[in-house]
Amino acid sequence: MMKVPDLRRYKHGKRLIVVTAYDALFARIIEQAGIETILVGDSLGVVVQGKANTLSVSMDEMLYHTKLVAGAAQQALVVGDMPFMSYQASREDALRNAGRFLQVGAHAVKLEGGSAVVDRVHDMTQTGIPVVGHLGMTPQSVNQYGGYKVQGKEAAQAETMVQDAKALEAAGAVAIVLEAMPADLAKSITDTLAIPTIGIGAGPHCDGQVLVLYDLLGLFDDFVPKFVKPYAHLKADALQALRRYKEEVEQGKFPSDSESYR
Repeated sequence: MMKVPDLRRYKHGKRLIVVTAYDALFARIIEQAGIETILVGDSLGVVVQGKANTLSVSMDEMLYHTKLVAGAAQQALVVGDMPFMSYQASREDALRNAGRFLQVGAHAVKLEGGSAVVDRVHDMTQTGIPVVGHLGMTPQSVNQYGGYKVQGKEAAQAETMVQDAKALEAAGAVAIVLEAMPADLAKSITDTLAIPTIGIGAGPHCDGQVLVLYDLLGLFDDFVPKFVKPYAHLKADALQALRRYKEEVEQGKFPSDSESYR
């Protein structure tokens, strides 16, 4: 079984593979594929709920989906994503809400931000709650950025990210997600830290990679970010299956004798 201290072995060695999941079925499939870390992302707001961004996802919704995944996962490390305003308002809120993730079965939590959340990370780690950081294009700040845009292109912003990464590590973070930033910046951060980095749109030099499950399965085709590589085309397969089902029912071919009881 994958445990939090095992993350260290992925530093400049074996690559850490992370996939999102939001339900029990996909959690089991991910484990059967040999993937050892599952992120229950607040991306469910976009992927599952069909919203434009993640900002409306609630703590109760995140806890529900985390409980589903944690209940099904037998070997994987489960990380729960702290939703917008579950940790920003106060240190007390942050600590209390982080603890609720562990109470439903998560092994760690993830939160976005650098210096602004260092005190939260410190409080959590001192209380025994492992924390994964998140720098770069942080989706909960989408309105501040004016959309989903690559971050860290300018030298000053890049240097701030390096310093933020160091601060998160010093506060006790066990890993840091690097999202939508130049590959050379991600490499610089990765080389600076003793904890693993997990890239998503951050190039090949991170210690691991994470993708949204529905993206890598090809369930969306209206918008595919540059950093996504579909490894299947399940939307097309699903459409074909549904059209065949519709056709066979309309033509009286389903159910046949073999699908009927005697």
